Amino acid sequence: MVLTEYLQRVDKTRLQQLSQGLGVPLVLLAIMGMVILPMPPILLDVLFSFNIALSLVIILVAVLTNRPVDFGIFPLVLLIATVLRLALNVASTRVVLLYGH
Repeated sequence: MVLTEYLQRVDKTRLQQLSQGLGVPLVLLAIMGMVILPMPPILLDVLFSFNIALSLVIILVAVLTNRPVDFGIFPLVLLIATVLRLALNVASTRVVLLYGH
C-alpha cells in the first residue's frame, strides 16, 4: 500500500516537472502551424472569437490589477496575444486568397 502511494506521488511530481515549462512553446508551435497549414473557415471563426475573448481578459486583468508587480507576466502575455493575432491575420488572408471565403 505504501509503495503504490509513493509511486503515484513520484509519477505526479515527475509529470508536473516535465509539463511545467511546455505551455509557451506549445502555443508558439500551434501559432506556427496556423501560419503554415491551411485552416477551415469555421476554425478561423472560433479562433478569432477566442482572440477577442483573450484580449478582453487581458484588458480586464490589466485594469483591475492593484500593483504592477502582481501582473509581471504582462509583456509575455501581450507578446503571445499579438503573435496569435498576426497568425490569424495571415491564416485568414490565406483562406480568402485560396478559397474566396
